Amino acid sequence: MSYIPLPTPAEMNNWDSQAINTYGIREEILMENASREALHVLLELVGSVAKKQILVFMGSGNNGGDAAALARHLHNMQANVLLLHTKPVRAYSSTTGYHFRLARTIGTPHRYITPANQQQILRAIQPDIIVDGLLGTGMRGTLSEDKAALIQQINKMGEKAVVFSIDIPSGMNGLLGTVSPVAVRADATVTFEAAKVGLMMPEASLWTGDVHVRSIGIPSQVQQDYAPSHVGLTRSILSHRAEVQPAMHKGTAGRVLIIGGSEGLTGAPQLAALGAMRSGAGYATVATPATLTHEIKQGHPEIITLPVGNSNEWPDNMPEALLSAIAQADSLVVGPGMGRSAAATAFLRSLLGIQRPPSIFDADALYHLSQDKNLLQSLSEEDVITPHPGEMAALCNTEVQTIQADRLAYSQHLATDFAGVTVLKGACSCIAQRETQVAISPFSTPTLAVAGSGDVLAGVIGAHLAQGLPARLSACLGVYEHGLAGAYLENEFPFRGNLPQEIAEALPKALQECEVC
Repeated sequence: MSYIPLPTPAEMNNWDSQAINTYGIREEILMENASREALHVLLELVGSVAKKQILVFMGSGNNGGDAAALARHLHNMQANVLLLHTKPVRAYSSTTGYHFRLARTIGTPHRYITPANQQQILRAIQPDIIVDGLLGTGMRGTLSEDKAALIQQINKMGEKAVVFSIDIPSGMNGLLGTVSPVAVRADATVTFEAAKVGLMMPEASLWTGDVHVRSIGIPSQVQQDYAPSHVGLTRSILSHRAEVQPAMHKGTAGRVLIIGGSEGLTGAPQLAALGAMRSGAGYATVATPATLTHEIKQGHPEIITLPVGNSNEWPDNMPEALLSAIAQADSLVVGPGMGRSAAATAFLRSLLGIQRPPSIFDADALYHLSQDKNLLQSLSEEDVITPHPGEMAALCNTEVQTIQADRLAYSQHLATDFAGVTVLKGACSCIAQRETQVAISPFSTPTLAVAGSGDVLAGVIGAHLAQGLPARLSACLGVYEHGLAGAYLENEFPFRGNLPQEIAEALPKALQECEVC
């Protein structure tokens, strides 16, 4: 399976509703299943719970019902459980009330905790285990002062206890993975049927600990009929790489043409060429202003260079040699180091007016596209753009902070203007295209946070396009391989300090290690 489902909280609620209302699965059963799966994960983490001091914090929603049912199981296993409910007993109704009554009926100790008495209750207890069932995935906005204070107290006790969150750490936004201002800092989180998309965001890992996904019996047909708007990339995406054929030759392995480079920026197209070749392309040619070719080729005889014009600037027309190279290429990578001059703008405009193979637009090409949105609209569904947050902000006429605050939404923002694939780079890169699910990379890898990393990625995607893969699949595969290379480098560079060309060098090594594992 190349992708795993990552529903939003609303989509997960709909799955629950469909299971209950369409298929007749009682909500009490789903909640019992959730509590038992939570129990199994907790026992895997801590072993026997007999005689251990366990505090279970119970909110008022379904998350609280899961907590109450789990407390009942723990009580049955001779744990010293105290179920701390944040609402009066009479306030609990429906399914959550049902499981709370069951817990009380079998004698599970419980106590109503309020802002007025929480210090008194918690000061006298140092638990071995804390179960967090306060707030579910519906958390939005800023926590109330009372809830924030309780969560801070949980975190303080958690310094000497195992903290286990049910579904999501309380205080975390289930869609964005952000906290405001604080969340429970869990050692592990169990979530049900599928990880909510917020759990896969880069900031989330600071709070979730290890995330365990467990099935609770939602029919697979529900998941098929109501497919989520987001999916996560998995290692199986690598099965889509072009097969290595014994009789293949450089002409059948893909021809990538990189169009870029300007005075002082010749490293970028060189890195894109290295990324393409280390991903298996048979040819990587760099077309660049004529006087810069020796700089790009220096130290890398495998890179073919094509002089464009007769100076260090882009010409105002398309030379025949370049037109011929474009006609022979299987993919283009446009923009690395191209520069932001008026001549570069005019050249890009000419390039977009001719027939060309599937293309990646990166770096300075994105600057020119942001200055004239009509150019963006001229791109095809087989084209890919690869903006980092700053470039995305320029394309969307907003600020970087706004992009980073809702990366998922902004990864889809250009769909009305752009038919192709958008790769919003960064931790947990997002790949989006109109009328398709947003794919999210599992990698949040500091070794990739270095200038030139994006140029390598553009070359990797270019190699897959050149080998005949569709644009979205090429982008997903390229992003995954790039992240895999970054993870591979963490062993050698745990404190960063790697160079961008080492990312390119790591690509085949990371794939080999992944194959062995």
